[in-house]
Amino acid sequence: MNAILSDTDQRDDLRAAFEAQRRYAPEMALTTAEQRIERIRKIQQWVQTNETDIQRAMYDDFRKPSAEVTLAELMALYTEIKHTIRHLKQWMQPQQLPTPLSLVGTKSYVRHEPKGNILIIAPWNYPFVLTIRPLVSAIAAGNVAILKPSEITPHTASLIKRMISELFPIEEVAVFEGDAEVSKALLELPFNHIFFTGSPAVGRIVMAAAARHLASVTLELGGKSPAIVDESANVKQAAEQLAWGKCLNNGQTCIAPDYLLVHQSVKQPFMQALRKTLTSMYSPDGNPVESSDSYARIVNSKHFQRVKALVDDAVDKGATVAIGGTMNADQNFIEPTVLEGVTAEMRVMEDEIFGPVLPVLTYDTLDDALQVVNQREKPLALYIHSRNRKNTQYIIDHTSAGDTVINDTMLQFGNVELPFGGVNNSGLGKSNGFFSFQEFSNQRGIMQRDFGTMKFIYPPYTDKVKKLIRFIVKYL
Repeated sequence: MNAILSDTDQRDDLRAAFEAQRRYAPEMALTTAEQRIERIRKIQQWVQTNETDIQRAMYDDFRKPSAEVTLAELMALYTEIKHTIRHLKQWMQPQQLPTPLSLVGTKSYVRHEPKGNILIIAPWNYPFVLTIRPLVSAIAAGNVAILKPSEITPHTASLIKRMISELFPIEEVAVFEGDAEVSKALLELPFNHIFFTGSPAVGRIVMAAAARHLASVTLELGGKSPAIVDESANVKQAAEQLAWGKCLNNGQTCIAPDYLLVHQSVKQPFMQALRKTLTSMYSPDGNPVESSDSYARIVNSKHFQRVKALVDDAVDKGATVAIGGTMNADQNFIEPTVLEGVTAEMRVMEDEIFGPVLPVLTYDTLDDALQVVNQREKPLALYIHSRNRKNTQYIIDHTSAGDTVINDTMLQFGNVELPFGGVNNSGLGKSNGFFSFQEFSNQRGIMQRDFGTMKFIYPPYTDKVKKLIRFIVKYL
C-alpha cells in the first residue's frame, strides 16, 4: 500500500478489510482455547524459522545489534507466547464471584468475552515485539485485528506484512503499511478497541479519535522516567544497570531512565563507575564507540537532530558534557553522553530524550529529589537504587509511576506476571500476560438465580415491606 492515502481505492482497501473483519468477529469470538492457541503457535513457529530475517530487518532500519533483537524483541515475545499458551484455558474459564447474603439464592461470575475489532498501532523503537506481542494477546482474547507498523522502520514493517499474509486470512488479521495518513484513515473506522504505543502527544490524538466511536483504548506512552541513586546504593552496580538501561537500543526505549538524581555524597564515585562501565561496554579495546557492533543508531536524521538539539540547548544554557558527546550526523550516531550542571529550564529536562543522553542532577535530601520528580507528569517508570528500605518505601509512598524497579533497570517489561503500563500522561491500561488478555476482553458480569425470590420487597410498599427493606439495608 502506498504511504499516502491519496485516492479512494486505498481508503476502500482499509474499509474492506475492516468490514471483512467485522463480519468475521462473531465467529472468531466463538473459537475455543485450542483454536486460539493453534493460531498463536503459528506465530511462534514463523518467528523461530525467520529469526535471521527479523534481525536483518532491524539492522537495516537502525543498526540494532542482533543480540539486542534477540534479547529485547524475540525473548520478550517468546516469553509472552509461552505464558499465554500455558494459561489461556484457565483465563477463559468463568470466574466465580462471592454472593452477598442479601442476594442469597443467586450466583455470579465474570465471563471474558472478546471486544471484537482491534486496531494495533505500533512504534518504531521496538518495531517487531511491540506489534506482534499485543497481537498475541488480542488473538488469545478471541479478537480480529488490523496492524499498523511504523513507517519509520520500513524493513521491519515489510517483514511484518509478509509474516501476517503468510499466516492469516485478511478477515482475521491484516496489516497496512504507510505514514500518518494511513493511521488517520484507520482511526476514522469504528474499532472496538485501539492499542497504541507511542508518544503522549500522539496518544491524545488516538484517544480523541477513539472517543468519537466510544472505543476503549490502551495507551502505552512514555515521558521522563527518573532514576534515584541514594547514599546507600551499591554505586558500581547502579552505574552498570543505568548504563545498560540508558544505552540499550541507543536509548530509544520508553522505559529507559530519562534523567538521574544522585545523592551528592556518592556522585563522584558514581560518575567514575559510570565512565568505566560505558568504556567496558562499548570500547573495551580502546576503539571509538562508533566502531562498536554492540551499539545501535538513532533511527533517522530527524530524530538525530532532535536529540542533538537537546544537548546543544543544555550546553548553551550552562550544562557541561561530563562523558561522551561525540556525534556523527552521517551515521545518526550519538555517543553515550552524560550531562552535568543541568537545570529545569533546559529542554533536556522538559522533553522525553529518547536517545543515549543522561542528565545528572544531585540532591541533598530525599524530599529535594522527590520535588524534582513530582513537579513533572507521572512517569511510565521510576527506578530506585538503594540499600535503605526506609528510603525505598518513602520514595514509593511519595510518588506515582506506571511501574517501579528497585536495584535494577528495565526488567519490568519482561515479567509477564506483572502489569506493565503508565498512569495518566504516561499511559492508560496495562499489558503483560493476563493483564493483556484482560485489556482485550470485555469483563461481562453474569448473575443467575437458582432459588428464592425478591418478591417480598416489591410494591405495594406496605408498612411490612418498608420494615423488611430497612432490615435488609441495616443488617445484610
